[in-house]
Amino acid sequence: MSTANSEAHRILRRRQVEEITGLSRSTIYRRMQAGTFPPAVPLGGRLVGWRAADIERFLENPARYRAPVPARDDEMAHASGRAP
Repeated sequence: MSTANSEAHRILRRRQVEEITGLSRSTIYRRMQAGTFPPAVPLGGRLVGWRAADIERFLENPARYRAPVPARDDEMAHASGRAP
C-alpha cells in the first residue's frame, strides 16, 4: 500500500480532530448532528475516530461542508433492481 493511500485511510482520534480543526468536542458533535461535520467511525466499544480524508474535505471549506447522506436500505434495493 502506498504512503499516500495509507494516509487517506488513516483514522484520527477525537483529540487529534479537535487540534486539527480548532473545534471543541461539543461543537464537533453538534455539527455532526446537523450534518455539517464528517460522521465518526465506530472503532469498537465506546471508541470512535474520523477518517483523515473526511476531515481534510471538511477543512477545504468548513462553512459549506455537508456530510454525505447514507442511502437507505430500500433505496439500495431499488437501485440494484431488488424489491424491498
